Amino acid sequence: MSLYTLPIRPTYPIITCRVSPATAPTVASPPIPPSLLPPATSAATVPSLTCALQCPHFESCSGCTHEFNLHRPVIVDEASNFFKGLGVSDFTFDSCRLWGWRCRAKLAVRGSSENPLIGLYQEGTHNVVDIPQCKAHHPNINAAVELLRKGVRELNIEPYDEDQGTGDLRYVQMAVTTHNTALPAVERYRNGRVQVALVWNSRNEKSSNSDKLNALANFLWRNGGSRSKLHLVHSVWANFQTSTNNIIFGNRWRHLLGERDFWEHVGGIDISLDPSSFGQANTRAFDSLLRKLHKYVPFGASVADLYAGAGVIGVSLAATKKCRSVKCIEINKESKPSFEKTVDRLPKSIEGSISWHNADTSIDPLSWLVGSDVIVVDPPRKGLDTTLIDALRTISSHKVKPSLKGSSSIIKEEKRPWVLRERERVKEFSVQVGRETISEDPQSLPETLIYISCGWESFKEDCKSLLNSKSWQLEKAHGFNFFPGTQSIEVLAVFKRSLKKKKTGKKKKKQG
Repeated sequence: MSLYTLPIRPTYPIITCRVSPATAPTVASPPIPPSLLPPATSAATVPSLTCALQCPHFESCSGCTHEFNLHRPVIVDEASNFFKGLGVSDFTFDSCRLWGWRCRAKLAVRGSSENPLIGLYQEGTHNVVDIPQCKAHHPNINAAVELLRKGVRELNIEPYDEDQGTGDLRYVQMAVTTHNTALPAVERYRNGRVQVALVWNSRNEKSSNSDKLNALANFLWRNGGSRSKLHLVHSVWANFQTSTNNIIFGNRWRHLLGERDFWEHVGGIDISLDPSSFGQANTRAFDSLLRKLHKYVPFGASVADLYAGAGVIGVSLAATKKCRSVKCIEINKESKPSFEKTVDRLPKSIEGSISWHNADTSIDPLSWLVGSDVIVVDPPRKGLDTTLIDALRTISSHKVKPSLKGSSSIIKEEKRPWVLRERERVKEFSVQVGRETISEDPQSLPETLIYISCGWESFKEDCKSLLNSKSWQLEKAHGFNFFPGTQSIEVLAVFKRSLKKKKTGKKKKKQG
């Protein structure tokens, strides 16, 4: 097939549906070809074909686990019942794109230069399944994968061999930006361009196989870059990794070709994401979650954003809710440049204090909680760190002292050297934007906790732990279909701190 006749924009329709526990979508959907129906099943007996996957790779690929009812995975009913049992009867579930939703993908590259396999591991193995027609991927990711495959073949690039530790190309990360203001809004998603990050099996760009890396990058840019007929590729990056473990990326990155800055528009702001920064795979669902989250943060609030990444949530709140201060706390120092670029694009009218801190939230977590009205947590799938859970559980009983960050008197009292080193490190890697930190009441405690979770099982445990402490009450809960085709959902839960009631009763007069 000629490169320029690649099916880069499939014609299968994209639908949008929104459901709550008692509703089902009424939108139309494409008919299911008989060849894609499960064995021994007819179209008349398959339950709810309205939102079906229709992917030829389903049987062998580990990416999706469910073919049917993409709009409403079974876990939604479990979540609805869970929250109902905790007194929240109005749990909602939002479902956006069901196909072509994934705008960020990490794919393994194996096989041979004549027959490269670019895809995901088969369940329980390290055998790579080729997925050129993945229905979850944004169509332009599939097109960029085909372009990469052609380059590997033509240039004799050797895919990585895990057993021998040999080969050139280990993985590729594809990320789609749909932020193109030169196009009408309705055309931006389907015309998204792809940032290609090649994970190269060498220590740096001076290694013996660097000529192959540059040749592959030039091939991608020449045939898919801004001057090509496709205009498919946004930029090409290289990551250098020689470790034999399962960690995809190494610590060294290099920008090779195309635009250096990668922009997206979510939550009312433009955000910058370097390839080394964490980014949500489902851009539109994430935007929907952010806009819902905004409703639970008062104007002018002081916010602490824990597990912040590049600070997208915190900066979005600073811009839309005019927060007087926002602190973003993140352990990955690689997210700092993306934060700085994002805040540089904020309107000059934003007067609050916005800061980013390279810190581990599990160390002295109370110091990040005090002085804030709202705490936002967005932990990894394993849930909150134990020390943070303990601090939240006992927060109402704390006799709060002034913040541990920047108080010389407390530093003198502290005897643990590792804590002192951590404070100095946090100070060194902090970024302050806007006005200096707004004066806050160091004795104040947060009134609202907003928990964003991608791990349902860990969230249930954390939720029960918070409620059992009697320090927090669950007020609202919403679900979002971040990963159609799986049993994973994103949860947004809003907790309010339980306030101790003051005794106001009058003393009874003694009877004479």
